[in-house]
Amino acid sequence: MPPTPTLQRTEPEALAELQREHGRALFGFLLGLTAGDAQRAEDLVQETLVRVWQHPEVLRTGHESMRPWLFTVARRLAIDARRARLSRPQEVDPDGLEQAPAPEDAVAGSVTAIDVRRAVGSLGQEHRDVLLQVYFRDRSVAEAAAELGIPAGTVKSRTYYALRALRKGLQGYGLGA
Repeated sequence: MPPTPTLQRTEPEALAELQREHGRALFGFLLGLTAGDAQRAEDLVQETLVRVWQHPEVLRTGHESMRPWLFTVARRLAIDARRARLSRPQEVDPDGLEQAPAPEDAVAGSVTAIDVRRAVGSLGQEHRDVLLQVYFRDRSVAEAAAELGIPAGTVKSRTYYALRALRKGLQGYGLGA
């Protein structure tokens, strides 16, 4: 390998040649240190070259190749980046966000609850009693009939008409009349 040209901060072509000469090997080395994270490895390659740009005096040491120095700097940058990531809370995987259920809007939920209470409150006592037994206390038609002291057929018909009245009262919720 020919010796690397002396780099001055004003010589971007010398830095580009350093990138061409050592960039691929540096990237492969950093890819291993970042567990295959290509984006992170690319960032670390760039940061390593920035360090060369910030300290052009290292190129005037007379060594045959800059590769050992570059690898040492890159390794230290990778270690520092890993330590910094571990000291922060874990980053969220964007794919996980797409699969997560959307949080329910508390205001919309409260408005819905108020509307449902009003609609149930507008029912007659007999219809409210049937819905209470069947839906809120999760009783079968026979159990609700026994509890209310009415025939099972009456429980069924009152449930039907109570739900129909609720649908009418809650038309804005896409329930259809």
